[in-house]
Amino acid sequence: MKKRIALLGIYHETNTFSRQPTTLQHFQTGFWLEGKAILDEYRGAHHEISGIIEVIEGQPGYELVPVFYAYATPSGMVAREAFETILERLLTLFEQYGPYDGVIVVPHGAGVAEGYPDMDGHWLDVVRKKAGPDMPIVGTLDPHANLSPLMVAATNGLFPYQTNPHIDQAKVGRRAAQMIIEMLSEGKKFTHRLVQLSVAISIEQQYTSESPCLDLLQLAGKVKTEFGLYAVNLLLGFPYADVEELGSAFTMISEVGKGNEKAAERSLRAFVADHLQSYNGKKRRIEDLIPEFDGMEKPILLLDMGDNVGGGSSAQSTHLLEALDAAGLPGTFICVFDPEAVRLLSETGEMPAGLMIGESRYTVHPESFRLIEGKFEELTPKHGGFVHYDMGPSVILKTVTGQTVMLTSMRTVPFSLQQLLAFDLAPESFNFIVAKGVNAPIAAYKDVCKHLVKVDTPGDTSADMTRFEFHNRRKPLFPFEIPEREMI
Repeated sequence: MKKRIALLGIYHETNTFSRQPTTLQHFQTGFWLEGKAILDEYRGAHHEISGIIEVIEGQPGYELVPVFYAYATPSGMVAREAFETILERLLTLFEQYGPYDGVIVVPHGAGVAEGYPDMDGHWLDVVRKKAGPDMPIVGTLDPHANLSPLMVAATNGLFPYQTNPHIDQAKVGRRAAQMIIEMLSEGKKFTHRLVQLSVAISIEQQYTSESPCLDLLQLAGKVKTEFGLYAVNLLLGFPYADVEELGSAFTMISEVGKGNEKAAERSLRAFVADHLQSYNGKKRRIEDLIPEFDGMEKPILLLDMGDNVGGGSSAQSTHLLEALDAAGLPGTFICVFDPEAVRLLSETGEMPAGLMIGESRYTVHPESFRLIEGKFEELTPKHGGFVHYDMGPSVILKTVTGQTVMLTSMRTVPFSLQQLLAFDLAPESFNFIVAKGVNAPIAAYKDVCKHLVKVDTPGDTSADMTRFEFHNRRKPLFPFEIPEREMI
């Protein structure tokens, strides 16, 4: 008889400051996958589920039972009714497809719903109670999780991606699957420990190929080896969630009877305390940066941090477009979510003298435009691990000032160069490419853009988290306060 491992997940990164509420429809038009549809979507891709599928299906004597997976693009608070409906469906299918020998879970770790501030902790705890105290439950996390004690208590081990941009998702899925195989085949038992820091690493400092995060990852590897642990992983944290768990952390997994967790934790905390000031970066506005552009090789990637779609922003800011127009700098590509503008151009088919777009209703003067379907695919490892993208009916508009504006009817994360290439737009032909993100778009654009400029722009994902009014966060928490060394 094969051992049966359930696969299930509810995945949402919730920006509690966002004005974009998250409804049931957002999940239904995102990814709502039941049963075999999960395998069809992710087998052979670069998602964590892809890695899980690869390991379990390749292991004799094991059967992966795909149950349920729901995903919505990062946005505002999840409606209570939406979350409760999703959880009810997950539990119905979980009961229907059982029994199981183990469970692999795929939460994000920064989900917040009305009435459920620790949304991921809640549904993981419900699954734990359904599965029983002895069933192995192992999972993956986005490193932007605000990891809670409840998430850790409900699972035997959680493995966050360790790259930002997230290009190691399949690898992390394989790691989680390997652990549950070890528990079921070899009878191994593990402890799962949270090292919650009094630090929230600033969003623009969360690029893992450079300091300070590269140093933290190297520290995790060193501590794992030195103190004989099974895994030590870094959680960057998600700055835009007003929850008690806000902040950065480490997780430690150790085999029972092996490893020195207490000494490992002391080492991690001491290092963070020694480098505290490096976790809050320098913020630069577009007005300060424009004089430097003359000497930079084109195209320049402008990372619009205040309108970070992957962090739950509106995708409707024209702040950078307006600044470049005002400075007389042409050759910009920018994508703006504006279904009303798309509808107007689609229905009339006529060239308007002026068209108001985006949140500020900025007026652009079209020179030409064309309608596109808005669907494309990404087949290489990029942030998010997505294969299929759908921007909805969209428009590519060229302005008399020499700018190219892509107007979409669905909010779309800027994680793939195919967003341009699939519609015959040559990235190298632009002077500036605006990507509404911070670190995530780098994986898609780094080979085309030699200069990556993070711009401090206004919006629901402003780079300076101290600009937001928090009511539920822990105190002290850097950079809001400077904790005493022993409190880090």
